[in-house]
Amino acid sequence: MQGVWITSSIAKVLKPNAIALGNFDGIHRGHKQVLQPILKPPGSKIDSLDINNSHKKQGNYIYSTVVTFNPHPREFFSGETRKLLSPTAEKGKLLESLGVEQLVLLPFDRELARLTPQQFVEEILLAQLQVSKISVGEDFRFGRDRTGTSADLAAIAAQFGVEVIVNCLQKHSEDSSQTTVRISSSLIRQALEQGKIALANQMLGRAYSLRGVVVTGQKLGRTIGFPTANLKLPPSKLLPCRGVYSVKVFIEDTPENNYFNLSSPIQGVMNIGSRPTVDGGSTSVEVHLLDWSGDLYDRTLTVEIEHFLRSEQKFPSLEALKAQIAADCEIARKII
Repeated sequence: MQGVWITSSIAKVLKPNAIALGNFDGIHRGHKQVLQPILKPPGSKIDSLDINNSHKKQGNYIYSTVVTFNPHPREFFSGETRKLLSPTAEKGKLLESLGVEQLVLLPFDRELARLTPQQFVEEILLAQLQVSKISVGEDFRFGRDRTGTSADLAAIAAQFGVEVIVNCLQKHSEDSSQTTVRISSSLIRQALEQGKIALANQMLGRAYSLRGVVVTGQKLGRTIGFPTANLKLPPSKLLPCRGVYSVKVFIEDTPENNYFNLSSPIQGVMNIGSRPTVDGGSTSVEVHLLDWSGDLYDRTLTVEIEHFLRSEQKFPSLEALKAQIAADCEIARKII
């Protein structure tokens, strides 16, 4: 298979489908459990997706599909957008790495919001998506005013001979505490905003990453001996709190931005902030690669965040800033 087929048009959905239904922002450990029942054994997927009704050519082939809503229902009703752990393109790549073949972004509007649980199953899942199997978390809610539960979904789908797998919630406990909490995108978002990178990464089951194109910056880093790559990120991408981080950097090898054709990791130090010592402008993301040199302009970097080193601060001079950056780099090397 070459990539995940992503569509927000029901007319272009490849079908029939085994679906995982939910939000899936971040593709964390709990999400992976919900995805597992719809994934195929290795070697059983088709070689590529043909967007021109390839399902007709495949006979009884059933696609492994994630179905989510766009915008998120909370955004639709509140009118407030929120930053995402995994914007659509990134979500597609993460799903592809797990073996998902299709991502369907159901347009959420007032018409969809008015559907009862029974209508949602009959008119959307059965008639339009042709589902044969559904996987959800036990806290899944759907239908008008969120009145439908995972148990309701199982009962309604059973009327039509469709299997529903209801997955238990994944929980996490910090080493220093016996208290367990349900892994959720909201808790991961909160941990990142507080600089609790280790906690966020544990709940994700991987390092939180930023993926962007290197663009021209002010080139101040060169003048003080620490050249940086200025990353342009998707506007909807959630940034951790302002500060300095130890990171691993992967350089995509081709101009075509092959997400999975990455370099070996390069250790680095990343700053997220407004450069208060220099100009105090808008928030930027800048990465300094340790013991590496080369031209990165227009290249795509994937930056895996490992540790929070310190908060953003204003220094009395460029010399003081330079000394602190040198200290940050030494700490990052010791972490290696």
